[in-house]
Amino acid sequence: MQAANPRRGYILGLSAYIIWGLFPLYFKAIASVPAVEIIIHRVLWSALFGALLLMVWKHPGWWRELRENPRRLAILALSGTLIAANWLTYVWSVNNGRMLEASLGYYINPLVNVLLGMLILGERLRRMQWLAVGLAAVGVAQQVWQVGSLPWVSLMLALTFGFYGLIRKQAPVKALPGLVVETWMLVPIALAWLLFNPSASSAQAAFWTSSEAWWLVAAGPVTLVPLVCFNAAARHLPYTTLGFLQYLAPTLVLLQAVLLFDEHLSSSTLVAFMFIWAGLAVYSVDAWISLRKRS
Repeated sequence: MQAANPRRGYILGLSAYIIWGLFPLYFKAIASVPAVEIIIHRVLWSALFGALLLMVWKHPGWWRELRENPRRLAILALSGTLIAANWLTYVWSVNNGRMLEASLGYYINPLVNVLLGMLILGERLRRMQWLAVGLAAVGVAQQVWQVGSLPWVSLMLALTFGFYGLIRKQAPVKALPGLVVETWMLVPIALAWLLFNPSASSAQAAFWTSSEAWWLVAAGPVTLVPLVCFNAAARHLPYTTLGFLQYLAPTLVLLQAVLLFDEHLSSSTLVAFMFIWAGLAVYSVDAWISLRKRS
């Protein structure tokens, strides 16, 4: 087994979260392509590049294990549907001026995970975890009161990714084989969509002579590279450390929304963010104290 190398782990972990945090720049580059069509190609090219990567980065026995446990295939079909819904919501939000809501969704996500653990897995929350979830709930409620409607983009992103992680816990399949199987299960749907939408941009021969065609092809490696970095980092760093690093991605999205794409950060939205940040701070302190006690 490879010895842990914290320095390498930090480099790989930071690389993964920085790439994820810079995703809006990629999706803005193909903003003229509808969000659904981007996801269709993300499925197709991720499936292709993922299969090629599996030939290089060996995972002995992964297919045999799946074949012998058909329930895991059913679980991966469900998790693939959830991650596709997450991708679609994220791409739509970026290309429709809702990046702040997307950022808020990924800040909420760790607290949603805690709540799902309590409601579905029967885990008991510590006092500080209750406080963290309560602060996040106040932030969401403040947005509902101020805007008059639920921040559905934020909640959709947090809930789909939260349930995705919860479901993947029920199918102990390594990340890369799991993602490849998830995407290949979506390939028939993606091909059917292209077949029944002959007027789609990417169905036109002229499209494949444009620069946007290469951006769509890049959806495969753009999806897989940060995942590979993340999984390599997980072998060198404690999972709690990776948990703290994850806040880098929504912070980068927030900064891009305000500084690059002129989204307005109103005082009411800032108040909601402050409640969420306070909840995350409490959650992080509780995780650190818990880790110290276990040590």
